[in-house]
This record gives sequence, structure tokens and C-alpha cells, in this order.
Amino acid sequence: MRWFLLPLLLVLLAPTAAAAPGGYGWPLQPRPHVARAFDKPEHNWLPGHRGVDLAGRPGQQVLAAGDGTVVFVGAVGGKDVVSISHAGGLRTTYEPVSAHVRKGQRVFRGDVVGVLEAGHPGCDGCLHWGVLRDRDYLNPLGLVHALPIRLKPVNPTAR
Repeated sequence: MRWFLLPLLLVLLAPTAAAAPGGYGWPLQPRPHVARAFDKPEHNWLPGHRGVDLAGRPGQQVLAAGDGTVVFVGAVGGKDVVSISHAGGLRTTYEPVSAHVRKGQRVFRGDVVGVLEAGHPGCDGCLHWGVLRDRDYLNPLGLVHALPIRLKPVNPTAR
């Protein structure tokens, strides 16, 4: 393989969510520990974990992961949720969050959207962070390039 093909290979190996335009960052600072990983079910009606749980602390600021428009602020299943629509058809969700934003508000990466509430099942100080493209759940860690990219060794003498 030739070295000039390496950038193309990196693009092809990147997770699909990472290819979204606009650039994304962590919704908690400093960079949080992932307390529970993404576990997409085979079908939407089956059990799974449709996002990641990020270790934080109640009262901690929750940040917009990327530029977008707030499309939902309210309770879902008894938990306060904020959802942001982004370019490329992505929607990020944050819960449980006491919102500091309103529906229709434009936000930018790093803007405070609210504060983390206590009471997330299984992890009292965790933020559940999810990503959807249409009705397809994606691993949000792909937005921040936290998924490992593994490349096979290149033999520069092979032709």
C-alpha cells in the first residue's frame, strides 16, 4: 500500500457518526469516563443501550456537543431531556438535564444547555448521551473520535 492512500483509508475506517459536518466535542468537561458503553439492539424494539453513560456529577454543566438547534426540551419517561438537531441529519440527546435552553434556540458547540440532574438509573451522576440519524441509533463516541481506529502495518517495500 502506498502512503498517499493512508488519508483515504482513515476516512473509510472512521465511524459513520464521525463523518458528520461541523465538528463535535464532549458534552461534559473535563473529558468524562464512559461508565456504560453503547449497545445497539438488532431491532429498535429489543432491549439495548442506545447511547453512552458519561460519568459526571449532579449540577455539572452539560454542553452542546455540536452546533445546532434545540428541537426538544421536556420530560420523557419521567426524565428531563434536551435534544439538538445538527447538520447532516443528526440529533443528539442529553438526559437527565435541567435545561437552560428553549425549543428553537440556536446553540453552538460548547454552549451550556443545562445542568446534570441526579437520578440516572445505575449511575446517579451520569449523563446519558445519545445520537440518532433519522431513526438509526449511532454510537455518540464516533462524534468525538473516541472509537479506536486500528490500521494494519504497512510494508513500504511491497509493491
